[in-house]
Amino acid sequence: MTDPAPLWAPWRLDYIKSTDRDEGCFLCRYRDADPSEDAHNLVIGRGERTICLLNRFPYNNGHLLVAPLEHVGDLQEVSADGLAECMRELKRWTGRLRETMSPDGFNIGINIGQVAGAGLPGHLHWHIVPRWNGDTNFMPVVGNANVIPQSLESLHGLLVDERSTD
Repeated sequence: MTDPAPLWAPWRLDYIKSTDRDEGCFLCRYRDADPSEDAHNLVIGRGERTICLLNRFPYNNGHLLVAPLEHVGDLQEVSADGLAECMRELKRWTGRLRETMSPDGFNIGINIGQVAGAGLPGHLHWHIVPRWNGDTNFMPVVGNANVIPQSLESLHGLLVDERSTD
């Protein structure tokens, strides 16, 4: 097998150079940030008990995160009201993705604990990953890379600026 050709992703340099990526919980930082920073933080929705944002390192185009505002790492620790609002937000944002991007389906999941794959085990969050027929190809299997066809800024604008009435 020959050496793989590079897949250029210059937007990742900001993450690599960032000094705050390991400083605490990014969901709590975004929760506590001034709403004027929402576009920079890729936050697309704030509820009374939840926050929703674009995944900065998506598995697929349109990959969102929905989290309770409470910094808890297990379902048993989330308040009933927080859990209920998370479910409403999952429904809301899958509907919004369906309206704006027309996916053929979704993967919706939660990883509880580091051993289960949680990248942020201390703050529970759900992943919403839109899926399209044929979206899995040779790149993830052979190239060990996911091709994301839309910039995060463009997707943020699509989901926020043209927001439907909910």
